[in-house]
Amino acid sequence: MLHFEYYNPTRIVFGKDRISRLDHLVPATARVLLLYGGGSAKKFGTLDRVIEALGGRSVAEFGGIEPNPRFSTLMRAVETARQENIDFLLAVGGGSVMDGTKFIALATRYPGHGEDILLSRSKPVRLSEALPIGTVVTLPATGSEMNAGGVISHQAGKYVFSHPLVYPQFSILDPTLTFTLPPTQIANGIIDAFIHTVEQYVTLPAEGRFQDRTAEGILRTLIEIGKTTLNDPTDYDARANLMWCATNALNGLIGAGVPQDWSTHMIGHELTAMFGIDHAKTLAIIQPAAWTVRAREKRDKLLQYAERVWDLREGSEEERIAAAIGRTRDFFEELGVATRLSAYGVGAERIDDLIRALETHGMTALGEKREITLEVSRRILETAL
Repeated sequence: MLHFEYYNPTRIVFGKDRISRLDHLVPATARVLLLYGGGSAKKFGTLDRVIEALGGRSVAEFGGIEPNPRFSTLMRAVETARQENIDFLLAVGGGSVMDGTKFIALATRYPGHGEDILLSRSKPVRLSEALPIGTVVTLPATGSEMNAGGVISHQAGKYVFSHPLVYPQFSILDPTLTFTLPPTQIANGIIDAFIHTVEQYVTLPAEGRFQDRTAEGILRTLIEIGKTTLNDPTDYDARANLMWCATNALNGLIGAGVPQDWSTHMIGHELTAMFGIDHAKTLAIIQPAAWTVRAREKRDKLLQYAERVWDLREGSEEERIAAAIGRTRDFFEELGVATRLSAYGVGAERIDDLIRALETHGMTALGEKREITLEVSRRILETAL
């Protein structure tokens, strides 16, 4: 097992009707900026319940944080936070709202230009303070409610950032808030959690036995409840398991002490930026293709995945690996998510554009050992056609 440090200060408040806990979780004197996305939080009464639970606190609102939150939108929220002397941010929504809120928390207190935060990987900046954050999760998918990272869209790219200052102080996870979500968002959430898990699990052997078994438990649970939570939207237990799986898929636990491979995410980000394909759908396209191309490099963990997640024990090693990749693709398709670029109108003629975008954004050496060059990324994209 690799050396690691694990730190996660987020309090999870899980279960039905827990929004009322906001009165105990948010400081009584806080000036709160309530952040949300489209109209669903208002339409289904979630915002009203949040505002009621906040009682007599000063509350301002900022709505319209879009999927794949845009830098320009978030900077308008930063101005609102500064003008209203906000000292607490409360995100009500899914991963995009939570990611955006983390950026707002940093940018509001950062004396320089907000763009610096997005470029911090190549041009490190000193971030010494941030506004405190809480979240009310309405869409289980990204795990942003219990981690310190986010992804922001800016110009023609997607930028990943992370800082320990933006761990949420608390996150309220009420599975009933997901009952009204459209099926495509639930399918996306299942796939997002699934890929988060395998990018920390189907990597290289590292004797992380606890991490492996926990990851396998998440994957098997997602497979078990996938169709149920789509076919019966008000099945509380199915939605509760999805919600908790999504949180634990990316709260740092299963990735501690083991190699990680985020190449599927990095390539997928370019598909979203260029063609507007939902983030989770890009992952469903890229992951089976990436495993097919890199089956030799990932042989040991793919065989483990085949046996422990899909119960595949018969046939040659190559047959078991191919079967596991096929089962994964079938699972995504059964959720209603296409797994080929052609299904989204993206043909071979656009691969050069995607490779140029990867190069522009510095994604030229991806994977556990930084062995995924632009040429390997090209093979993955060709396989995904």
